[in-house]
Amino acid sequence: MQRALTGLGYAVVLIAGLVIHPVIFAVVYLGLMVLSLVEYYRMVDLAGGNPQHINGIATGVTFFVSLFGFAYGLWPLYVSLLSVVLLFSTFVIELYRNQPKPLSNIAFTLLGFFYIGLPMGLLNLLVFHGLPYENTYYPYVLLGVTIIIWVYDSGAYIFGTAFGKHRLFERISPKKSWEGVIGGGVVALLCGVLMARFFQMVDLLNWLIISLIIVVFGTFGDLIESMLKRSFNMKDSGKFLPGHGGILDRLDSFLFAVPFVVAWLYFARL
Repeated sequence: MQRALTGLGYAVVLIAGLVIHPVIFAVVYLGLMVLSLVEYYRMVDLAGGNPQHINGIATGVTFFVSLFGFAYGLWPLYVSLLSVVLLFSTFVIELYRNQPKPLSNIAFTLLGFFYIGLPMGLLNLLVFHGLPYENTYYPYVLLGVTIIIWVYDSGAYIFGTAFGKHRLFERISPKKSWEGVIGGGVVALLCGVLMARFFQMVDLLNWLIISLIIVVFGTFGDLIESMLKRSFNMKDSGKFLPGHGGILDRLDSFLFAVPFVVAWLYFARL
């Protein structure tokens, strides 16, 4: 019951954050990004690292806010270069911190941005369309992507539990199976057909391609987060979501699939 209620509340917050207003979207998803970065840097700390928490989070926030402001029509795109300045300042800051293992500290700090801050910032390019000439807020592509990810994860779990015999990547995730991936993939493709029916800004072919991207790269995202947690010797990324673990545990597939979905949609000129 706890897990179900938490999952329902999480879904309501994400969907409401998308459909109510662009500023609400920015607040909700920026909050998710900050919580994810806090979890990530905490895991690094517990594993013996010493990343630059404030600079890492500030870089992610700057990137997200600058892209949102551009997409919302508040300022030009070059404002996002401020995040590049903060990225390179990581090296200078580490020079003055005088901490052990400076290269590891720099690497862990930058990884937080590329793993979490970058894909979350790119969400702005997924919900605003017609850039740079128009600033049309259409959140339903991201909503459809989110639903497909949820459906794929659920389908993979159900099929894997019922029929899973052939391990997908036993060294990293002993419970995941090829049967789960295939069964979840079929369900994701069927969900893509439904998304084409409801959210017609993207046609059927491209919704099917998006579904395949989610199956492939969402699976990699799940495995990569498992790899990180194993390397940090942790079961969950945090305890923010009772019954589910941390925010990162819910966003692992999402974070890795989103950049490829955005790249495909811009390649397809949608």
